[in-house]
Amino acid sequence: MSGQAVPRYSRIVAELRRRIETGELAPGDRVPSTREITRQWGVAMATATKALTELRREGTVRAVPGVGTVVAAPSRPGRAARPTAAVRPGGPSDESSVQAALTLGRIVDAGVTVADTEGLAAVTMRRVAAELGVATMSLYRHVADKDDLLTRMMDSVIAQHPLPADPPQGWREAIELAARQLWELFRRHPWLAPALSITRPPVITSALPYGEWMLAILHAHGLDLHSAFTAHLALLNYARGIAVNLETEREAEAHSGLDSEEWMDTQEPALLAVLATGRFPALSNLAAAGYDLDLDALFEFGLQCLLGGLASLLNQRSAGRPGQALSGGSSCRPDADGGDGEPAR
Repeated sequence: MSGQAVPRYSRIVAELRRRIETGELAPGDRVPSTREITRQWGVAMATATKALTELRREGTVRAVPGVGTVVAAPSRPGRAARPTAAVRPGGPSDESSVQAALTLGRIVDAGVTVADTEGLAAVTMRRVAAELGVATMSLYRHVADKDDLLTRMMDSVIAQHPLPADPPQGWREAIELAARQLWELFRRHPWLAPALSITRPPVITSALPYGEWMLAILHAHGLDLHSAFTAHLALLNYARGIAVNLETEREAEAHSGLDSEEWMDTQEPALLAVLATGRFPALSNLAAAGYDLDLDALFEFGLQCLLGGLASLLNQRSAGRPGQALSGGSSCRPDADGGDGEPAR
């Protein structure tokens, strides 16, 4: 038996237990999340989850909704806590009381906590149950399945940031406000963009006001409802398309241990070797000048380009030139106006 390799999750458990027993991690301190464990130990997410589940099972750590996994208070000095209620046939237990207190709101909040701290891939029924310290099957009394949970999670985070009751007077300012608020939502919750679907959209009640906002504003300024909704989808998917990079970058950093700048540094020699051939002079000049990718700036640049196209379309309608509906071919010509909403002359 001594020749058998110790499972990696067991080594992680032993190391975290050592930190707790020596006081390096005190009661109430957050322990590394599954994402942090994958980065520090170079293991798969499933291995990290198994390690934390084992520590929760033995009572060394506990899940705190909205906070994460923390060190449990020791039962006596120098010893990690164990389950406080001994489970005996027919007797009460802490687990049964936790199960009884389980609510839909707590499940959704726990799912959001896991997604915010560890990423969308970490959100499983088993992982959320572990966060709450309950049996996995108990979740199914409140949510149908993982898809149902994700829909409720999206509904919850969007509902926390409603649009104002009164939109700005100008159509462009109103559209900018909604688009930027959506971008901030994606920024705050990086998992939200990849969780959303344009082709198979779930019914998210709190997201409907965004569609209503866009439709009402663009229709009031001359677009038919079909074109207005197409414009709404274009803006939504534009913001979502850039925001998807937030979650993929977080995943890549966890798996590689390198942030985006550090990773780019590893690619620089190969890129410079290609540019040295002289085949790409414009890119060579750009590389020499330097370019820092800023997703916020990229979002703002594209947003203004899209709004300029909408201004062109709205000007055509106000001038009595209906043009084609957006679904049949774009009428958003960049030369149709000066980019500020004023008709071209």
